[in-house]
Order: sequence, then structure tokens, then C-alpha cells
Amino acid sequence: MGRVGLTTERLVRAGAELADEAGFEEVTVSALARRFDVKVASLYSHVKNSQDLRTRIALLALEELADRAADALAGRAGKDALTALANVYRDYAHQHPGRYAAAQLRLDPETAAASAGVRHAQMTRALLRGYDLAEPDRTHAVRLLGSVFNGYVGLEQGGSFSHSAPDTDETWARVLDALDALLRNWPAA
Repeated sequence: MGRVGLTTERLVRAGAELADEAGFEEVTVSALARRFDVKVASLYSHVKNSQDLRTRIALLALEELADRAADALAGRAGKDALTALANVYRDYAHQHPGRYAAAQLRLDPETAAASAGVRHAQMTRALLRGYDLAEPDRTHAVRLLGSVFNGYVGLEQGGSFSHSAPDTDETWARVLDALDALLRNWPAA
């Protein structure tokens, strides 16, 4: 094991790369062992099983996304912040499709509470302060943004928009314009 320098971090990063190359659903301890040309048993001192490996990849992806979002949001408000956050998610999904899929993994409540997912929610709520939304509307808006960002990216990655004009970048810009207009004119309860 020491001869190939296996560590938990190295395995998780290799698993994330495998997810980007082959798809998150293809990430298993067996696939990772093949990648390192080692026996599966040699990986169990670093990860418990394939689910543990996938969870660790999800946590890595959430952390990477949160770091990118924090950098993109710094000093921005209103539509600029909305666009920056949306583009972080879309760009990350294009650059790291397997990791993006991993970030959608359902985590147990304790793991989720300790993850960078909390930072994502905090940043989204901070962005929404620029739109002067009170609770429970802020929670509704967080859910709306997550649904639109993830839904658009998922459909785009699945090829659903590739059959017709206009270009998906143009549609994305219009979707963000529409979200901004909606957030500025949030309907009364």
C-alpha cells in the first residue's frame, strides 16, 4: 500500500476524477482499485465502502463549489450576485459533471449539517437579502433558485436543449433576467 502512496485524500480525488470521466454512478471501490492497480482490500483502510467513497466525493464537490461561489460573490449584490452564483453552478457542472452529480447526493442529516452545503444555503440567503425578501419567501426563493439552476444544468447536460435555436447561453442569460425580475417583484402571499 505504501508503495503507491495511497491516502484517503488521494483516493477521494481519484474518485472525483473517475466520476468526471465515467460518471458518478460508476464510482466504486473496485473501480478505484483497478485505477491504482491494487487489490480492493487495500483500499478499505482508507474508505469503508463505495457509499463512503461517494459521500466523500460529494463533500469534496460541495466544498469546491462553495469556495468558487464565495469568490464569485465577493463584493456583488442584486443581479450581479445572482448571475455570479448561477454561473458558478453551471460552469462547475460543465467542467466537472461527475462531481456536480456527486454534489446532489443525499447526505444523512448529520453529514449534511457538517458539510459545505450549509455555506451554499448561507450564500444564497445572503444574495437574497439584496432582493428584500422576508421569511418564508426567502426560503421559497432559495428553493426556486436551486430548482432552476439544477434543472437547467441537468437538462442542458442531457442534451435536451441541443435540438433547436437559440443557443443555450442566450437562454441562460434570459432565464437569469427572468429570475432577477421575479425576485425584484416577488408576489405577495
